[in-house]
Amino acid sequence: MSEKVHDHSQPLTHRQILVILSGLMTGLLLAALDQTIVSTALKRIVEDFNGLEHYSWVVTAYLLTSTAVTPLYGKISDIYGRRHVFQFAIVVFILGSAMQAPRSRWASSSPSVPSRASVPAASCR
Repeated sequence: MSEKVHDHSQPLTHRQILVILSGLMTGLLLAALDQTIVSTALKRIVEDFNGLEHYSWVVTAYLLTSTAVTPLYGKISDIYGRRHVFQFAIVVFILGSAMQAPRSRWASSSPSVPSRASVPAASCR
């Protein structure tokens, strides 16, 4: 495996800067999407635990696992390289989302049946 060794004495080209920024912005987009998915699914998760009194436990569990995994990703990225770990994390997120999409209760199996996303929020109880 031969990797290109970059000469760091020369400034980056405009194209290289755009590629780097687009990769970083993709990661930030996925992090924001993760937060949006969790906050949207939180009501359903709490309902599965049979009660609103477990709401704080669900939030605590999510924050605790996120906090515990962060140093692990840091150490793994020190060992294998930040770029490879970042790409791996993005691929895992996309694959997990793609595998969950067909099982989503929001997905409609028939085009003649409207999805719940098209129904007003007041009737989705």
